Amino acid sequence: MTTTRVGLTGALASEALEPLTKLLRAMADDELILGYWDSEWTGIAPILEEDVAMSSLAQDEIGHARAYLGLLADLVDGDADALAYDRDVDELRHCRLLDHPRADWAATIARRFLYDEADAVRLAALAGSSYRPLAELVAKIRREEVYHRLHADAWLRRLAGSPGEARARLEAAWTALLPDAATVFTSLSGEETLVEAGVIGAPMAELEERWRAAIRPTCRELGLAVPGPATDPGRGRDDHGPAVAWLWNEATIVRRLDPEAEW
Repeated sequence: MTTTRVGLTGALASEALEPLTKLLRAMADDELILGYWDSEWTGIAPILEEDVAMSSLAQDEIGHARAYLGLLADLVDGDADALAYDRDVDELRHCRLLDHPRADWAATIARRFLYDEADAVRLAALAGSSYRPLAELVAKIRREEVYHRLHADAWLRRLAGSPGEARARLEAAWTALLPDAATVFTSLSGEETLVEAGVIGAPMAELEERWRAAIRPTCRELGLAVPGPATDPGRGRDDHGPAVAWLWNEATIVRRLDPEAEW
């Protein structure tokens, strides 16, 4: 791969290529899996407006995944659809925060808030990326994510401020998600090279602290625990469970019927 094609300059270009592909894969899988979980609400959301909203959010996330995979495909001479779907569930590299099943509405909103705020910090660190195609894509995605964050924040406040069952369900979901909340920032091998090359503005550990500082005021205002470090960081993007195995089977079943078909 040439330096020009990678979009980096200097001797670090070839060294940054492999870590860059891992970063793109991780971000794409985050968006892809979250999009499929959100799509599960179509037709069964608590109110009709949310049927539309969650369908739109799901489309956005899967579209973001498609865009990241397009960049990855350019780097590895691959096909975005094949990179997305022609693999087993154990090859997925999404964070374990997204391993949890869809569960109830409170669980979806709690995860949405935790992930969207983490993704916002990650995207901010990529806004000035030395890999220009990524910087340009991130600029577009950040504009769309503003509305995702507003949606999650509004619902989190609504549930947290509701007496009885709504608040109880939110607290239960929050407690279940906390051990994996920080896995969005799981360190990737070669991360230091990406920072040195200017692909990303800071290491994941620093971004995790920025995220925690960003959500701390909301957590304290709503009486929710501030997430700590991941309980099992070594498994932050590996060893996915049965919920995701089921979801992945649902997402890929048509393609697996005839992988060579053109749709």
